[in-house]
Amino acid sequence: MNDDLEKYLAPPDASIRSVMACIDRNTKGIALIVDQERRLIGTITDGDVRRAILTGVNLDASVSGLLDAKSDLRYRRPITADYDASTDELFKVMHQHRIRQLPILDSQQHVLDLVTIDDLLPENGLPLQAVIMAGGFGTRLHPLTEDLPKPMLPVGDRPLLQRTIEHLRDAGIRKVQVSTHYLQEKITDYFGDGKAFGVELNYLFEDHPMGTAGALGLMDKIDEPLLVINGDILTQIDYRAMLDFHLQNFADMTVAVRQYEFKVPYGVVETEGVRVTRILEKPVVKNFVNAGIYLLSPEVQKCIPDTAHYDMPELIGYLISQGNLVISFPVREYWIDIGEFKEYRQAQTDVDTGKFDQYQEADTQMQGAHP
Repeated sequence: MNDDLEKYLAPPDASIRSVMACIDRNTKGIALIVDQERRLIGTITDGDVRRAILTGVNLDASVSGLLDAKSDLRYRRPITADYDASTDELFKVMHQHRIRQLPILDSQQHVLDLVTIDDLLPENGLPLQAVIMAGGFGTRLHPLTEDLPKPMLPVGDRPLLQRTIEHLRDAGIRKVQVSTHYLQEKITDYFGDGKAFGVELNYLFEDHPMGTAGALGLMDKIDEPLLVINGDILTQIDYRAMLDFHLQNFADMTVAVRQYEFKVPYGVVETEGVRVTRILEKPVVKNFVNAGIYLLSPEVQKCIPDTAHYDMPELIGYLISQGNLVISFPVREYWIDIGEFKEYRQAQTDVDTGKFDQYQEADTQMQGAHP
């Protein structure tokens, strides 16, 4: 139950951006849209916002438009519970509708409370395992990587890989595997079995470089979703939100994406045959790019060959060709790919100045490789 209900509430004329901020502040993945009498009009979840981002919605537009856009979805009208419902009844409703938040209303539709699955199951960790791909040579960061694998480079006061493991632990993920190859003893000696870092840590030793997905073929088959993260990513991504998004969309694989934009430094000429139809002066081109974080359903692991070099784009292409559902999950939290010196310096600055801890993506856009 929630003592401070106000942090979940927003008016229907609020902007999508301000509702995003409301969701970020309350950390429960939902905002309740209410009228002046606190009667529930609708709900906006973290997933609703991310789906809107994928369509290129204007984040300064009214959230009422986002509510209207849900009219053809399964939950156009929010799922709610009565104020006198028992704990068993609340849990049954959440399980039946595959939701994590449940507004509690009185007979006049006034919001009295908000219950989450974590309130009912406070020790409920995320039902998934994680694999961190940390076997690369890090040649673009040489000579820093001459004696250290790239994921062990310090970012602030501790290695990048430690920050990744701690973020997984704080999200409720307890089983973590790390694929290693280059200078693997630097990783195993530092982390051991993971107990000192609050996780159960195991290793996938690559005798030869196996690509961004090949090491998954070394794993025992599991019956729960698998989170795969490139070892050179520094991020504050919400893993619970990503899992919810994956499950709600009945996806076989979810690919985290970031919006990347760049300004063409010339006038772009559009033509039809030899005829010029218009000129766009230095247009801004926007695309979603792979963020190096993936969520795989258990069946997908069976598609990965044993002991062979295999990259994630190959797996994605294969799944699409077989008719499997591969979806995208836009990352609006802090994210940076530490692939070269420029990004490494940026990550250091962001951690030292506190931007890493405070950052929330305002417009989901990035230029170059840093947020």
